[in-house]
Amino acid sequence: MSYDDIQTACVIRYPYLWVREAQRGETEGRKKRPVAVGVRVSRPDGDLLLLFAITTKEPEPARFACEIPPIEKRRAGLDPDLRLWIILDEYNTDIVGQSFYLEPDPPIGRFSKAFFLPLVRAFIARRKNLTGINRTR
Repeated sequence: MSYDDIQTACVIRYPYLWVREAQRGETEGRKKRPVAVGVRVSRPDGDLLLLFAITTKEPEPARFACEIPPIEKRRAGLDPDLRLWIILDEYNTDIVGQSFYLEPDPPIGRFSKAFFLPLVRAFIARRKNLTGINRTR
């Protein structure tokens, strides 16, 4: 098993820390959940990952989120019978090889480029108004 398999558009399990939890002073994600790797950026001190939560809870209409279609749930190794959303208006960042939270487990699946890249582009266009939690501290 290797961290090399953790790439953009793959889905891994990670103890995601929601912004609302961090604002209440929590420092640890409550459970490991599936997350989408939005971007993996090579850096000399360890690759940076940008992670988006995947949830069964339908987001409020004002949230920047996308329901995952059935074919993409199957590709990503997710339960095709559940309604699932990728939440894109908040994110966690972490560093490969320095993280207390990342495991070198293989991804559970990956999204297609046709589905995922437009979401990443939309995220990039809005990123200045979005909130991230840095998990490397």
